[in-house]
Amino acid sequence: MIALLRGVLIEKSPNQAVVDVGGVGYDVTIPVSTFSALAAAGTEVRLRIHTHVREDAIALFGFASPEEKQVFEKLIGVSGIGPKLAITILSGLAAPDLIRAIRNSEVERLVRIPGIGKKTAERMVLELKDKLVAPAGADGTQPEQPTLNEVDRDALSALLNLGCARPAAEAAVRKARAAAGPAEGFDALFRRALEFVR
Repeated sequence: MIALLRGVLIEKSPNQAVVDVGGVGYDVTIPVSTFSALAAAGTEVRLRIHTHVREDAIALFGFASPEEKQVFEKLIGVSGIGPKLAITILSGLAAPDLIRAIRNSEVERLVRIPGIGKKTAERMVLELKDKLVAPAGADGTQPEQPTLNEVDRDALSALLNLGCARPAAEAAVRKARAAAGPAEGFDALFRRALEFVR
């Protein structure tokens, strides 16, 4: 089984990466959070891999961190959740937020993820609540992100309207703001943020 790939990133899209390892291109399905963490095409990347074997196919699912892979593997252990839906779940909520939502039984937050109905959300909570380790310390808290200002929120809204997943869009806006400085207006900030979600 393939557990890790290290090679040159040939191309990436929000749910897919192609990695050249020794002249062989591996097609890897990834969540949006991993897409955001990957550098530009042509750079060396390292992905943790879950190899999913079916009768008719072998599929590779890749993650930027071991924590994401662990959450993915817990998700596919839940009845009714296959690998593709697990990737959708990790694209809809970043791993630390997903863990927090499950541990706190936030069913209403989980059902906002595309493809997750109330029964599936309740099953996730029931089966995983005690199996997921709290992120960022024993109390499950994480460092608070700076608050988005009005221009930042407008840029975020524009990215969401273009179909970007919220975690990737928020990360892109924060990166764009950090690179731009506080005075940059909407147009410039939005264009800069678009570069970070590609």
